This record gives sequence, C-alpha cells and structure tokens, in this order.
Amino acid sequence: MNNLEGRRHSDSSGPTVDEKHPIDIYSIHEINAGRLVLDLAQARTEFPEEISSRLKTSKDGKYILWPQPTDDPKDPQNWSDRRKNFQLFIVILASILSDFDAAIGIPAVFDLAKQFGKTTTQINDIVQNWSIFVAGCGGLLLVPFVRKYGRLSGLFWTQLLSLGFLVGATLAPNLKTFAAMRVLTAFFGSCPQTIGLYIITDMFPFHLHAQKINLWTMAAVLSPHLSPFLFGFLVARQSWRWAFAVGCFFGLAVMLLITFFLDESLYIRSHWKPSLVERDVRTGISAQASGRIRDLVGITGFQSARPEPTWGEVLSAPFKLVWRPHLLLILIFESAVFGFGIGINVTNTVFLRSPRPFGFGLDSTTVSWIYATPVVSIFVGLFLGRYLNDWIVIREMQRKHGVHEAEARLWTCYIGVLMYAVGFVILGVALQDHLNISALIIGWGIAQAAVLEADV
Repeated sequence: MNNLEGRRHSDSSGPTVDEKHPIDIYSIHEINAGRLVLDLAQARTEFPEEISSRLKTSKDGKYILWPQPTDDPKDPQNWSDRRKNFQLFIVILASILSDFDAAIGIPAVFDLAKQFGKTTTQINDIVQNWSIFVAGCGGLLLVPFVRKYGRLSGLFWTQLLSLGFLVGATLAPNLKTFAAMRVLTAFFGSCPQTIGLYIITDMFPFHLHAQKINLWTMAAVLSPHLSPFLFGFLVARQSWRWAFAVGCFFGLAVMLLITFFLDESLYIRSHWKPSLVERDVRTGISAQASGRIRDLVGITGFQSARPEPTWGEVLSAPFKLVWRPHLLLILIFESAVFGFGIGINVTNTVFLRSPRPFGFGLDSTTVSWIYATPVVSIFVGLFLGRYLNDWIVIREMQRKHGVHEAEARLWTCYIGVLMYAVGFVILGVALQDHLNISALIIGWGIAQAAVLEADV
C-alpha cells in the first residue's frame, strides 16, 4: 500500500485549492522551505482551520506531508513505494556512473603516461583536473531546462552524450582526442548528480528526504572510489582501454534502464494549478513506442510546458539564491569537504605507486586493495549520516514544538567536520612520513566516512 495515502482530517470534499484563504497548500513548502510545520497539533495553531483540517499526514500520523499530495493519481507523491524506489534505483545507478567514468583514468594513469609519452603529473593536469572542473558545470547549466521541460529528457540526453564520448575516449588514437573526450564525458555525465535531487523531492515527502538523499549522495561519493578499486586489478593485467570499455558497458546498461523504465516526475505545484507534465498516451505497440520516444527526446515536455515558471524565473533562480550568506557559506563548506575528498582520491594512486623516496613503491594490485578503504568507509558514513541526522532533526523538532528549521541539520555537519579533520591529519602524516599503510587506511577511512555524513 502506498505510504502516502495520508488520511484527511475532514470529510469535506472541497476544491483542490483553498478558494477562501490565500494560502496555497501545494506550494507553501517552497515558500517556507527553511521552516516547515510537521506536527499536526502545531499546524492547527499556525494555519486557519480550513487549511489545517485538509492537511494530509503520513500513514502513522506522525508527520504532515510536504509537499502536500494532490488527489491526482498521476502525482508522483501518490506513486506506490515500489515504483518510487525503482525510480530512485535508476537515478542512483546514473549518479554512480557519473564519477565512476571520471575516475576510470586513476588506476590507468601510469599506463596512459607510458602510452602517450607524458609524466603522471601531466596526465592528471591535462585529463583528470579538467574533467573534475567541468563536472561541476554540466549539472548547473542543465537546471533551467530540467525545471521547464522535465527530468526524463534531460537525463536521457546527457547520459546518451556521455556514453558516446566515453566510447570516443576508449578508442582515442592520441592524447588530444582522449583528453577532449574525457572532458566532454565528465561535463554531460555529471547531470544525474543534479537531476537526482529534483527527482527525489518530486517523489518523496520532506520527512523522508534525509534517508533518500543519503542513498543518492552515497552514489556520488562512492563512485570515484569504486572504479580505482575495481579497475586497478584489470589494468595490472590488460590494456587500460579495457577499463574504459567496461565503463561503456555499464553506461549502456544505465541507458537501457532510463530508456525503458524511468518515468517523468516533474509535477508543477505552484501557481495554484498543480499538474504533471503530461506524457504521450497512445494505444497499440507502435503508437506507444512512438509516444515513449517523444517523451525521451523532450518533444512531450516542450509541447506541454506551462508558462509558469517563466524562463526569467528559472534562469534567475540560481543567482537569487547563491548570494544569500547561509547558502553561500554552505556551498563553500561543501566544496572544501567534497573537493578535498575527490582530490586525495585522484592523487593517492600517484603517491602509492611512485617509487621511493617520493612514494610507497606499491604495485597496481596492492593499490587497488587499498582503494577498498573509501568504499567500505562510505557505507559507514551512510549509516551515520542517516540515523544521526534523523535523530538530531527529530530531537530539535520536538524541542521546537513540531517545527523543523533548516539549521537543525548543521549539528550533523559539526560532528562530520571533527571526523574529517582527524582523518585528513592522520592521512597527511602517513603520506608525508611514509608511515605504515595501516595508518593511511585508518586516516582515509575516517575522512571519507565524514564526507558522506557531512554531505547529507
């Protein structure tokens, strides 16, 4: 049974939008995003009776649902749990693919340097550094189109282009072509790490966001460590091109899941007229296939796009938000936490495989085993991030009479920063003084667990 079949607290079958009071219950969660009333008793003191009596709650009655599900069965908030979780599974795989592809070059850096006649530093400068830089731009530039025309077509096109450029990198005859293909792969491949957050908030109510975002964030944090761990064993025995070929097969599998199973989740709740981006519904196999293609390539989204939000609204939204101190400081904090975590992931293979006295002089297979450290620690961070975050938020909400305020989640970040600092200090000392590998593993593990905990 759908856990969002919340119970109404009135038997009235009034209009979908309250016409007597200027409060739109379907978009109020966007206006008051930093302060949401989750307790029904508190809602009765803050909202008029005609509003509070119509609020839907979770099945157990503990939380008011934000956003409020409409009576429309097409509303993604009303989808079954099974359908929602399968959609989330596809998005998680797409998010893993993004940095998974970007990090394939890490275990192959010495082989790439040998084949193209460069040093490992030059390979990282030409290929890895620029790939990491443009990865942050791709998702941001796609946001206006995703808000206007829907999530499905945006994810389809970016993953198709990313797969095509990864094939180009696999077959690249020279370093210039290889570098260009890698940068373009990273640019388009990073989009699921933006679109995923939209899809989660489309489908799941606020009180489940931390749990679902934790899973999705785990994919983003896990992926750059997963490919060095797996492909280090492969490049020790086969050409580096085989590592990229495996990445292509993984990308193809994700593309097939998106093509055949991913549903459009954009549901416009603001402007007093909630509605889904209508899909092309036809009968007959050929007609259904034609309609599905129109949905995927964006024709349906373009034709059914509403005037609201306007292009002015979607283009100006990032600039209206980024200057606000509370958001800007969080962005700076997250860029440091996530950025240094990615940076050490890229450079550790150089430290570990370079001959002494600069490095540790380890072989590719041993380094691959060491790269299991962040993979394991991320699952520890997943556990801490989910349960610690929920415990802190519930405690703060009880203290504030059922009202959630956004800054309550900062307590998790404070704990994460302490772990992060301890982990990186141990890791740095281990690298600088060539301590036993166990010290490096302990420091790296603590730091990466802290990254996931703080990112949620």
